[in-house]
Amino acid sequence: MTISFEGRVAIVTGAGNGLGRSHALELARRGARVVVNDLGGARDGSGGSLTAAETVVKEIVDAGGEAIANGANVTDYQQVQEMVTEAVARWGRVDILVNNAGILRDKSFAKAPMDDFKLVVDVHLMGSVNCTKAVWDIMREQQYGRIVMTTSSSGLYGNFGQSNYGAAKTGVVGLMNTLHLEGEKYGIKVNCLSPTAATRMTEDIIPDQNALDLLTPESVTAGLIALVADDAPNRFILCAGAGGYAKARIVETEGIYLPPEQQTAENVLANLDAIADEKGQRELVGGLNQTVKFIQKAARAMGVSLGG
Repeated sequence: MTISFEGRVAIVTGAGNGLGRSHALELARRGARVVVNDLGGARDGSGGSLTAAETVVKEIVDAGGEAIANGANVTDYQQVQEMVTEAVARWGRVDILVNNAGILRDKSFAKAPMDDFKLVVDVHLMGSVNCTKAVWDIMREQQYGRIVMTTSSSGLYGNFGQSNYGAAKTGVVGLMNTLHLEGEKYGIKVNCLSPTAATRMTEDIIPDQNALDLLTPESVTAGLIALVADDAPNRFILCAGAGGYAKARIVETEGIYLPPEQQTAENVLANLDAIADEKGQRELVGGLNQTVKFIQKAARAMGVSLGG
Protein backbone atom coordinates (compact mmCIF):
# COMPACT_ATOMS: atom_id res chain seq x y z
CA MET A 1 0.00 0.00 0.00
CA THR A 2 1.31 3.44 -0.94
CA ILE A 3 2.14 5.67 2.01
CA SER A 4 0.22 8.94 1.83
CA PHE A 5 0.31 12.02 4.04
CA GLU A 6 -2.79 13.71 2.66
CA GLY A 7 -4.26 15.88 5.41
CA ARG A 8 -1.10 15.64 7.51
CA VAL A 9 1.07 18.57 8.62
CA ALA A 10 4.82 18.08 9.01
CA ILE A 11 7.62 20.17 10.48
CA VAL A 12 11.13 19.38 9.26
CA THR A 13 14.00 21.21 10.94
CA GLY A 14 17.22 21.92 9.10
CA ALA A 15 15.30 21.45 5.86
CA GLY A 16 17.10 23.99 3.68
CA ASN A 17 19.79 21.58 2.52
CA GLY A 18 20.84 17.95 2.41
CA LEU A 19 18.77 15.37 4.23
CA GLY A 20 16.24 17.86 5.58
CA ARG A 21 15.53 19.18 2.11
CA SER A 22 15.10 15.63 0.81
CA HIS A 23 12.74 14.78 3.69
CA ALA A 24 10.63 17.89 3.16
CA LEU A 25 10.32 17.38 -0.60
CA GLU A 26 9.26 13.74 -0.24
CA LEU A 27 6.76 14.46 2.53
CA ALA A 28 5.23 17.15 0.33
CA ARG A 29 5.23 14.89 -2.72
CA ARG A 30 3.19 12.41 -0.69
CA GLY A 31 0.63 15.05 0.27
CA ALA A 32 1.88 16.57 3.53
CA ARG A 33 1.76 20.29 4.16
CA VAL A 34 5.26 21.13 5.30
CA VAL A 35 6.93 23.71 7.51
CA VAL A 36 10.41 24.00 6.04
CA ASN A 37 12.49 25.15 8.99
CA ASP A 38 16.06 26.29 8.48
CA LEU A 39 18.14 28.91 10.24
CA GLY A 40 20.19 29.16 7.06
CA GLY A 41 23.55 29.10 8.79
CA ALA A 42 26.81 27.52 7.73
CA ARG A 43 27.74 23.94 8.59
CA ASP A 44 29.27 25.11 11.87
CA GLY A 45 26.08 26.97 12.79
CA SER A 46 27.33 30.49 12.07
CA GLY A 47 25.30 32.99 10.11
CA GLY A 48 21.66 32.75 9.13
CA SER A 49 19.30 33.39 6.25
CA LEU A 50 15.84 32.22 5.18
CA THR A 51 16.99 31.83 1.58
CA ALA A 52 17.63 28.07 1.75
CA ALA A 53 14.24 27.33 3.30
CA GLU A 54 12.46 29.62 0.86
CA THR A 55 14.10 27.83 -2.06
CA VAL A 56 12.78 24.49 -0.83
CA VAL A 57 9.32 25.97 -0.30
CA LYS A 58 9.34 27.24 -3.88
CA GLU A 59 10.22 23.74 -5.13
CA ILE A 60 7.29 22.30 -3.18
CA VAL A 61 4.81 24.95 -4.28
CA ASP A 62 5.93 24.75 -7.91
CA ALA A 63 5.22 21.01 -7.76
CA GLY A 64 1.69 21.67 -6.52
CA GLY A 65 2.26 21.23 -2.80
CA GLU A 66 1.80 23.42 0.27
CA ALA A 67 4.68 24.68 2.39
CA ILE A 68 5.88 27.64 4.42
CA ALA A 69 9.41 28.69 5.32
CA ASN A 70 10.45 29.30 8.89
CA GLY A 71 13.77 30.49 10.26
CA ALA A 72 13.36 29.59 13.93
CA ASN A 73 16.54 28.73 15.79
CA VAL A 74 15.83 25.33 17.37
CA THR A 75 17.92 26.26 20.42
CA ASP A 76 15.45 29.06 21.23
CA TYR A 77 12.26 27.59 22.69
CA GLN A 78 10.24 30.76 22.19
CA GLN A 79 11.09 30.84 18.49
CA VAL A 80 10.19 27.15 18.20
CA GLN A 81 6.85 27.74 19.93
CA GLU A 82 6.11 30.57 17.50
CA MET A 83 6.90 28.25 14.58
CA VAL A 84 4.47 25.63 15.87
CA THR A 85 1.82 28.27 16.53
CA GLU A 86 2.19 29.48 12.94
CA ALA A 87 1.73 25.94 11.61
CA VAL A 88 -1.39 25.35 13.71
CA ALA A 89 -2.85 28.75 12.79
CA ARG A 90 -2.41 27.96 9.12
CA TRP A 91 -3.30 24.26 8.99
CA GLY A 92 -4.93 23.42 12.31
CA ARG A 93 -2.62 20.65 13.52
CA VAL A 94 0.88 19.16 13.57
CA ASP A 95 1.16 15.44 12.85
CA ILE A 96 4.82 14.89 12.06
CA LEU A 97 8.02 16.31 13.51
CA VAL A 98 11.38 15.50 11.97
CA ASN A 99 14.21 16.70 14.21
CA ASN A 100 16.94 17.02 11.61
CA ALA A 101 18.70 20.34 12.33
CA GLY A 102 22.37 19.98 13.15
CA ILE A 103 25.82 21.51 13.07
CA LEU A 104 29.39 20.27 13.35
CA ARG A 105 32.28 21.61 15.40
CA ASP A 106 34.71 18.71 15.05
CA LYS A 107 37.87 18.68 17.18
CA SER A 108 39.53 16.19 19.48
CA PHE A 109 38.28 16.43 23.05
CA ALA A 110 41.62 17.85 24.21
CA LYS A 111 41.37 20.74 21.74
CA ALA A 112 37.62 21.35 21.72
CA PRO A 113 36.50 24.62 23.33
CA MET A 114 33.70 24.17 25.84
CA ASP A 115 31.59 26.75 24.01
CA ASP A 116 31.71 24.57 20.89
CA PHE A 117 30.78 21.47 22.88
CA LYS A 118 27.81 23.23 24.46
CA LEU A 119 26.61 24.66 21.15
CA VAL A 120 26.61 21.27 19.40
CA VAL A 121 24.70 19.67 22.28
CA ASP A 122 22.27 22.62 22.33
CA VAL A 123 21.49 22.30 18.61
CA HIS A 124 21.22 18.51 18.33
CA LEU A 125 19.88 17.51 21.74
CA MET A 126 18.16 20.58 23.16
CA GLY A 127 16.95 21.54 19.68
CA SER A 128 15.18 18.18 19.48
CA VAL A 129 13.84 18.65 23.01
CA ASN A 130 12.53 22.14 22.24
CA CYS A 131 10.77 21.13 19.04
CA THR A 132 9.31 17.97 20.58
CA LYS A 133 8.08 19.83 23.66
CA ALA A 134 6.41 22.45 21.46
CA VAL A 135 4.33 19.85 19.58
CA TRP A 136 3.83 17.32 22.40
CA ASP A 137 0.57 18.63 23.86
CA ILE A 138 -0.87 19.17 20.39
CA MET A 139 -0.14 15.56 19.45
CA ARG A 140 -1.53 14.28 22.76
CA GLU A 141 -4.77 16.18 22.29
CA GLN A 142 -5.25 15.02 18.72
CA GLN A 143 -4.28 11.44 19.72
CA TYR A 144 -1.76 11.21 16.89
CA GLY A 145 1.86 12.06 16.33
CA ARG A 146 4.98 10.85 14.59
CA ILE A 147 8.34 12.13 15.85
CA VAL A 148 11.78 11.24 14.54
CA MET A 149 15.06 12.06 16.25
CA THR A 150 18.16 12.08 14.08
CA THR A 151 20.89 10.08 15.78
CA SER A 152 24.21 9.00 14.26
CA SER A 153 26.72 6.19 14.14
CA SER A 154 29.05 8.69 15.85
CA GLY A 155 26.74 8.59 18.86
CA LEU A 156 25.95 4.89 18.70
CA TYR A 157 29.52 3.72 18.16
CA GLY A 158 31.87 6.72 18.50
CA ASN A 159 33.96 8.71 16.05
CA PHE A 160 37.30 10.43 16.65
CA GLY A 161 36.96 14.18 17.01
CA GLN A 162 33.20 14.13 17.56
CA SER A 163 32.78 13.86 21.33
CA ASN A 164 30.32 16.78 21.32
CA TYR A 165 28.32 15.47 18.36
CA GLY A 166 28.43 11.88 19.59
CA ALA A 167 27.23 12.82 23.07
CA ALA A 168 24.30 14.77 21.63
CA LYS A 169 23.39 12.02 19.19
CA THR A 170 23.31 9.42 21.95
CA GLY A 171 21.24 11.83 24.00
CA VAL A 172 18.39 11.81 21.49
CA VAL A 173 18.27 8.00 21.71
CA GLY A 174 17.68 8.31 25.44
CA LEU A 175 15.01 10.91 24.74
CA MET A 176 13.27 8.50 22.36
CA ASN A 177 13.46 5.64 24.84
CA THR A 178 11.39 7.54 27.39
CA LEU A 179 9.08 9.49 25.08
CA HIS A 180 7.93 6.34 23.30
CA LEU A 181 6.65 5.11 26.68
CA GLU A 182 4.96 8.39 27.55
CA GLY A 183 3.43 8.95 24.13
CA GLU A 184 2.22 5.46 23.23
CA LYS A 185 -1.23 5.72 24.82
CA TYR A 186 -1.81 8.99 22.96
CA GLY A 187 -1.04 7.57 19.55
CA ILE A 188 2.39 9.18 19.43
CA LYS A 189 5.23 7.12 18.00
CA VAL A 190 8.84 8.17 18.50
CA ASN A 191 11.73 6.73 16.50
CA CYS A 192 15.35 7.45 15.63
CA LEU A 193 16.97 7.69 12.21
CA SER A 194 20.71 7.08 11.94
CA PRO A 195 21.63 8.34 8.46
CA THR A 196 24.67 8.16 6.24
CA ALA A 197 24.45 10.42 3.21
CA ALA A 198 26.50 12.68 0.99
CA THR A 199 25.70 16.13 2.36
CA ARG A 200 27.71 19.16 3.40
CA MET A 201 27.95 17.54 6.85
CA THR A 202 29.95 14.61 5.42
CA GLU A 203 31.78 16.15 2.48
CA ASP A 204 35.10 16.32 4.35
CA ILE A 205 34.73 12.92 6.01
CA ILE A 206 34.15 10.82 2.87
CA PRO A 207 36.55 11.98 0.13
CA ASP A 208 35.83 9.15 -2.36
CA GLN A 209 33.47 10.52 -5.00
CA ASN A 210 32.27 7.07 -6.03
CA ALA A 211 31.25 6.39 -2.44
CA LEU A 212 29.55 9.76 -2.19
CA ASP A 213 27.56 9.03 -5.34
CA LEU A 214 26.08 5.96 -3.62
CA LEU A 215 25.16 7.87 -0.46
CA THR A 216 22.12 9.70 -1.78
CA PRO A 217 19.91 11.68 0.61
CA GLU A 218 16.90 10.11 -1.10
CA SER A 219 17.91 6.62 0.06
CA VAL A 220 17.86 7.87 3.66
CA THR A 221 14.56 9.68 3.17
CA ALA A 222 12.92 6.38 2.21
CA GLY A 223 13.69 5.23 5.75
CA LEU A 224 12.44 8.49 7.24
CA ILE A 225 9.11 8.15 5.45
CA ALA A 226 8.68 4.65 6.91
CA LEU A 227 9.29 6.00 10.43
CA VAL A 228 6.55 8.66 10.16
CA ALA A 229 3.92 6.60 8.31
CA ASP A 230 0.61 5.63 9.95
CA ASP A 231 1.97 2.08 10.32
CA ALA A 232 5.35 3.23 11.63
CA PRO A 233 7.14 1.19 14.28
CA ASN A 234 7.79 2.64 17.74
CA ARG A 235 11.17 3.01 19.49
CA PHE A 236 13.05 1.86 16.39
CA ILE A 237 16.60 2.97 15.58
CA LEU A 238 16.71 2.75 11.79
CA CYS A 239 20.13 3.01 10.19
CA ALA A 240 20.01 4.04 6.54
CA GLY A 241 22.50 4.82 3.80
CA ALA A 242 23.31 3.96 0.17
CA GLY A 243 20.24 1.73 0.00
CA GLY A 244 21.17 -0.22 3.11
CA TYR A 245 18.75 -0.40 6.05
CA ALA A 246 19.38 -1.94 9.47
CA LYS A 247 18.15 -1.76 13.05
CA ALA A 248 20.49 -0.73 15.86
CA ARG A 249 19.65 -2.18 19.26
CA ILE A 250 20.83 -1.53 22.79
CA VAL A 251 21.01 -4.97 24.33
CA GLU A 252 21.98 -6.25 27.76
CA THR A 253 23.61 -9.57 28.48
CA GLU A 254 22.04 -11.96 30.96
CA GLY A 255 25.06 -11.41 33.19
CA ILE A 256 25.94 -13.24 36.38
CA TYR A 257 24.98 -13.25 40.04
CA LEU A 258 27.49 -12.91 42.87
CA PRO A 259 26.37 -13.76 46.43
CA PRO A 260 26.88 -11.01 49.05
CA GLU A 261 30.22 -12.32 50.30
CA GLN A 262 31.58 -12.33 46.73
CA GLN A 263 30.32 -8.90 45.66
CA THR A 264 33.74 -7.28 45.35
CA ALA A 265 35.39 -5.26 42.60
CA GLU A 266 37.98 -8.01 42.24
CA ASN A 267 35.32 -10.64 41.52
CA VAL A 268 33.53 -8.36 39.05
CA LEU A 269 36.81 -7.83 37.19
CA ALA A 270 37.63 -11.54 37.24
CA ASN A 271 34.22 -12.38 35.76
CA LEU A 272 34.08 -9.86 32.92
CA ASP A 273 34.07 -12.59 30.26
CA ALA A 274 31.05 -14.27 31.87
CA ILE A 275 29.35 -10.91 32.36
CA ALA A 276 29.86 -10.12 28.65
CA ASP A 277 28.67 -13.53 27.40
CA GLU A 278 26.19 -12.78 24.60
CA LYS A 279 24.09 -15.90 25.17
CA GLY A 280 20.64 -14.82 26.29
CA GLN A 281 21.24 -11.12 25.76
CA ARG A 282 18.11 -9.12 24.99
CA GLU A 283 16.70 -5.68 24.33
CA LEU A 284 15.08 -4.18 27.40
CA VAL A 285 12.15 -1.77 27.13
CA GLY A 286 12.16 0.57 30.12
CA GLY A 287 14.83 1.00 32.78
CA LEU A 288 12.83 -0.88 35.42
CA ASN A 289 13.24 -4.10 33.45
CA GLN A 290 16.93 -4.16 34.33
CA THR A 291 16.13 -3.79 38.02
CA VAL A 292 13.55 -6.58 37.83
CA LYS A 293 16.05 -8.87 36.10
CA PHE A 294 18.70 -8.35 38.77
CA ILE A 295 16.24 -8.78 41.65
CA GLN A 296 14.87 -12.00 40.15
CA LYS A 297 18.38 -13.35 39.62
CA ALA A 298 19.35 -12.60 43.22
CA ALA A 299 16.08 -13.97 44.63
CA ARG A 300 16.47 -17.27 42.77
CA ALA A 301 20.06 -17.66 43.99
CA MET A 302 19.10 -16.90 47.60
CA GLY A 303 15.81 -18.79 47.64
CA VAL A 304 13.80 -15.66 48.33
CA SER A 305 10.13 -15.62 47.31
CA LEU A 306 8.93 -12.48 45.51
CA GLY A 307 5.47 -11.02 45.05
CA GLY A 308 3.93 -12.05 48.35
